Amino acid sequence: MSSTDNSITFDMKLEVVPLPVSDVDRAKAFYVEKVGFHADHDVLPSPTMRVVQLTPPGSACSIVIGTGMGEISEIKPGSIKGLHLVVSDVEKAREVLAARGVGVSEVSDMGGIKYVYFSDPDGNTWALQEIPGRS
Repeated sequence: MSSTDNSITFDMKLEVVPLPVSDVDRAKAFYVEKVGFHADHDVLPSPTMRVVQLTPPGSACSIVIGTGMGEISEIKPGSIKGLHLVVSDVEKAREVLAARGVGVSEVSDMGGIKYVYFSDPDGNTWALQEIPGRS
């Protein structure tokens, strides 16, 4: 058997995406209080490290923000663009976020797939995406 045997398969699940922010408390408040993410944990593994994991409702993938996390903490705040959150009703999601004080775009229909855009306080950008026939 060669070391490049491609018949071996295994799961690879994207479950955590690092998101660079300049102020962890401000970002955590934005994502939890305004966008509705669940605060999974907020821990201080060392005096110089803070790890905050937040998950969108219904998602298996979380974001991680914090300080002292090596190369993750070296990413420029606001440099992540175009993260997608798939929703069943983009207009209702837009209405809820707007009511919570999130600056959201108008609904954009791209040939049946609808989008609404917003950004966090650092300028990381998000798209709410509604795909017809998906729940």
